[in-house]
Amino acid sequence: MTYDEMRKIVLDLPFDTMTEVYNNGEQAILIYRPSTLSERFKNYDVKTNFQIFLKIGSDRPFRPNHLRLLIDLKLRTRELPQAKEELLIAFDKIFYGENPLDAIKPLTHIRFTQYINPLDITAILAQLFIIEQNIGYGSRSTFDPPSLYIHGWIRTFIESEQEIDQIVYRICRNTPPAVKYTCKDNKIHPKYNPNAPLLWYIN
Repeated sequence: MTYDEMRKIVLDLPFDTMTEVYNNGEQAILIYRPSTLSERFKNYDVKTNFQIFLKIGSDRPFRPNHLRLLIDLKLRTRELPQAKEELLIAFDKIFYGENPLDAIKPLTHIRFTQYINPLDITAILAQLFIIEQNIGYGSRSTFDPPSLYIHGWIRTFIESEQEIDQIVYRICRNTPPAVKYTCKDNKIHPKYNPNAPLLWYIN
C-alpha cells in the first residue's frame, strides 16, 4: 500500500480494534487504535493515535520500537556497505509515499545475513512509523513533515560511518538527526528545496 492508502486504513480503524495490515507468512504487522490513552500520552490526540504491533510466528504480538527498525538497517549496511545507496533510495521512496514493497524490489538480489527483521517487515514498519509521526505528533515540531525526525535517523543509520553505539546513544537522548539529512525536505528550513534530487544529502 502507498502512504495514503495505509494512512486511510489507520484513520478509518474503529476504536479499540486491532487489524492486520501485512503478513508475509512468518511475521505479521498489526495496528490498534485505543479509545483512551495512558497518562504518558495524555497530550496526544486520541483521534490520530494508533499503536503498531509485530507478531512473529505463533508468539504473542508485541510493540516494536524505532530502534528495532534502525538497528536492522545499520546491520545491513555494516555487512554490505556497497548496498548503502540502494537502501537509501528504497527508504527515501517509502518516505515520499511509495508502496514499501515496490520500493524494496530492487534490493531482492542482495543476500543480507545480518538483520533483525525480513526486509519487507522493516519496510512496512518504516512506513507506519512515518505515518505515526505525521498524524500523531502532538507538539510543535522543528520538522515539516514531523516524520523527518525518524526519517532523518533512518538516513543516518544507513549512511553514517559511526558505530551503532554512538548513533543509538544520540537518538536515545532525543537528539534530532543532523541537519544534513533533513534540511532540503524540511518545509520550515531555509534550505528547503522541493526539487532536490534523490539522495541530495550525499551528493
